[in-house]
Amino acid sequence: MSIQIAEPQVGLSNAAAEKARLLIEEESNESLKLRVFVTGGGCSGFEYGFTFDEDVEEDDTAIEESGVVLLVDALSYQYLIGSKIDYSENLQGARFVVINPNASSTCGCGNSSFG
Repeated sequence: MSIQIAEPQVGLSNAAAEKARLLIEEESNESLKLRVFVTGGGCSGFEYGFTFDEDVEEDDTAIEESGVVLLVDALSYQYLIGSKIDYSENLQGARFVVINPNASSTCGCGNSSFG
């Protein structure tokens, strides 16, 4: 009997992993992890948030890619399945963004609607 390893349902782009690694190094705290979460609100119904966190909660899913641990709480995970976290630098500024194929609409502020 062989065990199949499932691919992570939420991923990090190389640019996001690189930026997260740099920010963690700047803080000189190797126990920091990048946390992504979904909250209600915004012009399209949901808003994505990012923070660095040392603590892993009991209901968190931890995904390690390119040496960076991404944390997603159980409630947010269901909305982020199939998503990729990217890092973007453009005229709107530099920020982490969620590329979510399940969002039925998005707006320029980084919010999404699911339907």
